Amino acid sequence: MAKQKFYVVWKGRKTGIFPTWAECEAQVKGFTGARFKSFATKAEAEKAFNEGGFKQSSAKRAEPLATFDEEIDYDSISVDVGCRGNPGIVEYKGVDTRTGEVLFSHDEIHIGTNNMGEFLAIVHGLAYTKQRGETKTIYSDSLTAIKWVKQKKVNSSLKRTEETAYIWSLVERAERWLQTNTYQNKVKKWHTEKWGEIKADYGRK
Repeated sequence: MAKQKFYVVWKGRKTGIFPTWAECEAQVKGFTGARFKSFATKAEAEKAFNEGGFKQSSAKRAEPLATFDEEIDYDSISVDVGCRGNPGIVEYKGVDTRTGEVLFSHDEIHIGTNNMGEFLAIVHGLAYTKQRGETKTIYSDSLTAIKWVKQKKVNSSLKRTEETAYIWSLVERAERWLQTNTYQNKVKKWHTEKWGEIKADYGRK
């Protein structure tokens, strides 16, 4: 069962904190320049809303979660990570967004982080489609991993130890792939608040 989220609207028909996506959506759908963001707890939402209101600095952190004319590109690949602990055991997979068919996966990695797994999954998807001569969109629900892919470099605080050596070796190989290959795929954020859980979700929330 999905955990409840709280939605802060800085700019919309009404501003404030809303306990459901439906209430938030009513304030921002079709509203030009709407600014809103979800939070895991009410306390976090209240803190974010009260800290300066809709200042420019806050606005940058409160990018719209989705533009409402944006629809899912079903001719795409969705990736996600299954974690037990963070850091902890990490596995990932990529699926056909339309059918949910698993296209590729990686078995459990002893120690890693969620974002490192998401990064590896995106790059695996890019390599998978390039090998097949495809340019399908790759969806991930990790903005951090998408940023790392664009930068072609992972910026993780996970310490390099004997235990983490394997995932770091995978990350370095993925970085080299990005640095030596080009691709035409779009790598896009999956908007959970609008579209529900990503198709590759492991269902462990």
